[in-house]
Amino acid sequence: MNAALAKKKENLTLLGIETSCDETAAAIIRGPCKCPAPDAAQEAANILANIIHSQFADHADYGGVVPEIAARAHVERVDNIIEQALDAAKCTMADIDAIAVTAGPGLVGGVMVGLTTAKAISLSHGIPLIPVNHLAAHALTARMVENIDFPFLVLLVSGGHTQLLWVESAISFRRLGTTIDDAAGEAFDKIAQLLGLPSPGGPHLESLAREGRADRFAMPRPLHKREGCDFSFSGLKTATRLLLEQELDAGDDHQLKADIAASFQQAAADHLAARTKAALAACERLLEGQHSPRQLVVAGGVAANMTVQSTLQAMAETHDWHLIVPPAKLCTDNGAMIAWAGLEMIRADAVPPTEQAMEFAARPRWPLDNNPEGPRHGGGKKGPKA
Repeated sequence: MNAALAKKKENLTLLGIETSCDETAAAIIRGPCKCPAPDAAQEAANILANIIHSQFADHADYGGVVPEIAARAHVERVDNIIEQALDAAKCTMADIDAIAVTAGPGLVGGVMVGLTTAKAISLSHGIPLIPVNHLAAHALTARMVENIDFPFLVLLVSGGHTQLLWVESAISFRRLGTTIDDAAGEAFDKIAQLLGLPSPGGPHLESLAREGRADRFAMPRPLHKREGCDFSFSGLKTATRLLLEQELDAGDDHQLKADIAASFQQAAADHLAARTKAALAACERLLEGQHSPRQLVVAGGVAANMTVQSTLQAMAETHDWHLIVPPAKLCTDNGAMIAWAGLEMIRADAVPPTEQAMEFAARPRWPLDNNPEGPRHGGGKKGPKA
């Protein structure tokens, strides 16, 4: 363990900084530095502050996140966001035991802003620095609020990533499947844009879909004849775009748009459930002969979609798996999940020495599994995938 952290008190207070895409976020959490004993309840973290500034207005005119604009916005706001978090938590830097910061994957300009800021604070205040993998933070978020032990399966669905991960420990992940083209959140945002909805597209599409009939249009279910756990959303996006071009005339037919939104949303949810079902079978083989609970965690921004949740819930119940979804405010990018991932790394004795952490470079790509089962795929408009 980092020498400075090894001497710390029983409960640690961490600052978490997140700047990987279009949210500038900082949080303060407090939690026990030791893992619970076997079979003991996981003690939840105390979130003292969780401040998030979303850059929706900055990118609204461009139809997506512009990396240069995002990085500049992080530079302008990150110091103030950190100050707000400290004020809300009634803390000073003297109370902070460690700084956890997103070091990748993500838009590299934004990642550099947060990482450089964290390094400066670490140097000036003598506080240990913990570079955090953004994907690991999403995967571990549920443990911050629920009594979940390892191992468990995570479906990570966000604007930049769609992956299925078998989580063996806080520092050991096995990737079972990933997207071969677009991420789920990217597809939701693109269809929302085609429907003329404001940013952020995903929540507005979900709202519109509540007024529509999901059974009106027969949308394709991607990869339904293909084995494995990989995802694909490009074909579903194209099918929805062609349907819009075919069905919409010069007028603005609100009900037609609502029906298309509902049909797309259900098709996307069915696809996520079908590929996750395949992952459950793979995990059953990994758990053969063990009495470990069957736990499925859904994390990332798309996890907040209620149709996605209900479709996955029905699938999980059918196969006797327990579905766990963090609160919506912890599904999207936030500093609390970064701080929690830092605490998990402390517990796992996986914090690098200070000099090594200070040399850590921002990573646009940072796969959790260095030997994933299957190819690594490229990035979409929301950022690089790992």
